[in-house]
Amino acid sequence: MPQPVPADLLEIAEALLPDAPIGSARLAAQGNMHHVVLLPGVAAVRIGKRPDSAAELPRRAEILRAVAAAGLPFAVPEPLTPVTAFGDRAAVAVSWIDGEGLPEGVGDPAAFGPLLAALREVEISPELEAVLHRPRRLDWAAILHDVIPRLPARRQDDVRQRLDTLLALEDVPARLVHGDLGGSNVHFAADGKLTGVLDWDLATLADPAIDAALVATWHGWDVLRAATDEETYRRAQAWNDPIGVEHLHAVFTGKPLTSVDGFVRSVAAWLETRG
Repeated sequence: MPQPVPADLLEIAEALLPDAPIGSARLAAQGNMHHVVLLPGVAAVRIGKRPDSAAELPRRAEILRAVAAAGLPFAVPEPLTPVTAFGDRAAVAVSWIDGEGLPEGVGDPAAFGPLLAALREVEISPELEAVLHRPRRLDWAAILHDVIPRLPARRQDDVRQRLDTLLALEDVPARLVHGDLGGSNVHFAADGKLTGVLDWDLATLADPAIDAALVATWHGWDVLRAATDEETYRRAQAWNDPIGVEHLHAVFTGKPLTSVDGFVRSVAAWLETRG
C-alpha cells in the first residue's frame, strides 16, 4: 500500500514537477534501488537510493525511451523530465500508468499470451541494442558453477543437473526480455484489460522464455501452459528449475555478485520451497 512521503523525497518530486498536485503524493512499496513517489494520474518520480543507482538512472531512462518507441500494444512509462542530480541522488519523473497488478496466483491466459508474444516480436532497434545488456552464457554459467559448492550439500547435485539441462537448450534469437514480469509491474484495468508494464530496469536481450518463466512463477504455471506453446513452456521450466528464474538477473551482467552470501541464502531458501 502507498505510504506518506518523507519530506526530502517530496522536495525532489516538487522540484522536478513544480505544477503537479504534490498534496496527493504517496510513496510506493520500497524497491532495492529506488524510492518511487506516486502522483496519481500524473507521474511517478523515481529517486535513486545510492550513488550506484544514481549513476545507472540515465541508462534506465534511455531504456524507457527505447522501449516506448518500440510500438508495444500497451503503455510503458516514459521520462517526463531529464534525469536530475540532487546531491548524491538522481531522480526522474516518468509518465503515469493506470491500473493495478494482480495478486499472486491470479492471471488470465488470454492476457498473458498476447503480452509475451508482443515482447517476443519487438523489432530490436539500434537504440535498444545500445542500452540493453545481452547476457553471455559463459559468464553467467561460470558464476553459477562457483555458487553451487556454497549451497546445501544435499541440493548441489540436483542444481548441477538442472543447470546442465538449461545450458543444453538450443540457442534462440535474442529478443526483448522485461526481466521482472509479474506482480505490481503488470497493470490491468478493472475490466481485466492489460493497460501497461512498468519497471524495465532488468530488461535485457535474451531468450523470451525467461519472461514466460517469470509470468509462471507469479501467476501460475497453469496460466503459462494455457497462454503459450509447449516449446516455450518447456524452455521456461528449464530457466526456472536450477535456482529460480527471479535470481538470474543478479548473474546476467557477468560481473561478480555484490553479495555472494546473500545470493546463496536467497537461492537456498528458494530450493527449500521446492521440497
